[in-house]
Amino acid sequence: MNTAVSPDQAPLTVSELLTRQAERHADRPFLIFERQEDDERGLSSWRHSLTYAAFNARVNQTARYLLDLGLGPGDVFNVHLPNAPTFLLLWFAGARIGAVMMPTNVLASTDEMTWLLGHSGSRFAFCASGHAEQLASCSRQLERLERVIHCDPYTDTPATGSLEATLDGFSPEAVSCRVEAEDLAAIMYTSGTTSKPKGVMVTHANYLKAGETVADAVALTGDDRQYVVLPLFHGNAQYYSTMSALLRGASIALMDRFSASRYFDKCIEYECTVASLFAAPMRMLLAQPENPDHQDNLLRIVLYAQGLEASEMANWDRRFHAPLCQLWGMTETMGPPLINPLHGERRNHTVGLPAGGYNVRLVDDEGVPVEAGKVGEIVVQGEPGKTIMAGYFCNDAATTETIRDGWLHTGDNAVQDEEGYFRFVDRKKDMIKRSGENVSAGEVENVLLQHPAVFESAVIGLPDAMRDERIVAVVVLHQDAMASENELIEFCAERLASFRVPGEVIFRSSLPRTSVGKIQKHLLRQEMLDTLVESGSGAAI
Repeated sequence: MNTAVSPDQAPLTVSELLTRQAERHADRPFLIFERQEDDERGLSSWRHSLTYAAFNARVNQTARYLLDLGLGPGDVFNVHLPNAPTFLLLWFAGARIGAVMMPTNVLASTDEMTWLLGHSGSRFAFCASGHAEQLASCSRQLERLERVIHCDPYTDTPATGSLEATLDGFSPEAVSCRVEAEDLAAIMYTSGTTSKPKGVMVTHANYLKAGETVADAVALTGDDRQYVVLPLFHGNAQYYSTMSALLRGASIALMDRFSASRYFDKCIEYECTVASLFAAPMRMLLAQPENPDHQDNLLRIVLYAQGLEASEMANWDRRFHAPLCQLWGMTETMGPPLINPLHGERRNHTVGLPAGGYNVRLVDDEGVPVEAGKVGEIVVQGEPGKTIMAGYFCNDAATTETIRDGWLHTGDNAVQDEEGYFRFVDRKKDMIKRSGENVSAGEVENVLLQHPAVFESAVIGLPDAMRDERIVAVVVLHQDAMASENELIEFCAERLASFRVPGEVIFRSSLPRTSVGKIQKHLLRQEMLDTLVESGSGAAI
């Protein structure tokens, strides 16, 4: 059943979309939430569900509360919460009054939070009790942060004085505030694989574009249910899952966190039909004991990013019977500009074809388009504040560097084949310079992953006085697998040109990652540089 809003009645803002869908689908489920049991922390499960009408009414109450605090159009507020209904209420309530949400990772350090709150100019911060002391410490250093507000998101009887308990005192009647399509709705700070994250400015029109791109790409209808296990503070869960569901009158099953051991059990229990994941949690799922019952899921498509090996894709298909669809997108692009087709040939070793009306090119360092089969930087044509980000918050230099002549320069390298499919290669900056040759770290990592003992790897370059940089591979082995440094170096030497072969292999039990699974190579590199200095080997730097 197609329940899309007709073009002549297309909403202009996130709030307007929610209001219209609440009127059209008042009694239809919108949100089903579960906090899963956690025996280690002694936490029991908690479930909560809201229809479209009930969610909209609760958003009205939350919006009135925010207005009562003194928040208004353009004011920034921080949401420092795990996945929970309260996160969604604050997001949509802020959008309803023209305020700007700045979500943050609950695992962020105090120093990181102080910087993010200060740079964004957040006036209020909403957090669960476990983070109240941390944010109070931040507030003592920030004049603009007026108050830290305690939330109690996992109970039917919230604590006195918490946000949830306070909301009951506000009217659920509609709130009328003037908000425009190109008004700022959120500041989404990038994952932080570099030293300082940049704040991506997301407008109401941006959110609608993101949701529309995904909804169209997977032919989402009101009968679908999005399975959301990725963190809500990240663009994937907001753009791809929540907004696409809202645009089509579908529902979302929101889990408090990703759990590899419970993933398919909960997916089946809540009858989910569409899911979104990254490669890292997918590998965790493949590492779980096989359970034939998991084939009884209703998933008709699983969107994913960051790449799987052919053997992993085959194993996924055999074990779960949940069709995969690889895509490529960034916080800055809103929707995924590249995605494998729902109908037609799906080549999941690639990131697919242009989607959502996006115009995508590959260019060289001078901005000149490259021919098919040649590596180039992915650039995406778009209109700032509508189809791509409005820019970086309080960072004109970075905005100017990234958006040039209507093209967003992504910093990602890819190759396009003769049929038009794009294959991701690596980050443009993830290149190692060795003896005058450019070495793609991703290419070396792909070879290492072909070794049966290797679970994952990260290849980095370290300064070398003779050869510009030396290649170091940091490797995690499969459980109970064994391999030596010489064995892996020889394995690479048989498959790569000599200048691409790692000179050193370091074994670790895990790799540092961002909240959405991206390996933080800058942390590995800095750790090794510090070790060189401490050991007195700094002459190589």
